[in-house]
Amino acid sequence: MSKFSEWTLIKLDKRFGIRQIRRSEQLTSWLESPAEIGELEQASLTRLKQILTHNVDNWNEQELSIHFIGPLLTLIDLSDEQDERFNIFAGRNLSGIVDGEEMSGNPDGMIASGWREPEIPYFCLQEYKREKDPNGDPAGQCLAAMLVAQTLNNHEHPIYGCYILGRNWFFILLHGTEYVISNAYCATRNDIFDIFRILITLKQQIKQFAYNDN
Repeated sequence: MSKFSEWTLIKLDKRFGIRQIRRSEQLTSWLESPAEIGELEQASLTRLKQILTHNVDNWNEQELSIHFIGPLLTLIDLSDEQDERFNIFAGRNLSGIVDGEEMSGNPDGMIASGWREPEIPYFCLQEYKREKDPNGDPAGQCLAAMLVAQTLNNHEHPIYGCYILGRNWFFILLHGTEYVISNAYCATRNDIFDIFRILITLKQQIKQFAYNDN
């Protein structure tokens, strides 16, 4: 069994015959979909941006997660409290067989069907403190988890992902054998409002998947 941390984009491309494309209407639709941000949310995001700007160069991964990523995701509320059809999980095991290759790991974040434990994942998040890390390729690690999620979904849906390098957020969309990675959204700038909006629209898309799958 291989670990997600062992994979790079180059290895994934060669092993699974996937390829990175530069433009995707599906990604553009996701990243540019409108969403309303209320006054309280705007104030909270402004404060989170200030905290991140002051600390991001000194925080380790756990501090970044506790003080910034966690509060941001909580503000969005990436769960389904009404019918408990999906929830957001952290550090849970994800494993599966992709084209004969058994793969597993523990993504930093995952939105999946299920309530008490993840069942079918729709979104994978990977966090890194630095752009270059001796423990692996953040984009490759995230995409490896997304390939497992795609298999568990029987290739019925596009799979969404995100990896975080300190202040920079990169969004990924995997559909079929093609994937596309967004430009960086910098959370110490007003991009933080775009990040928030993108994740709100992600929740709406996942809600459609979860309700259609049941």
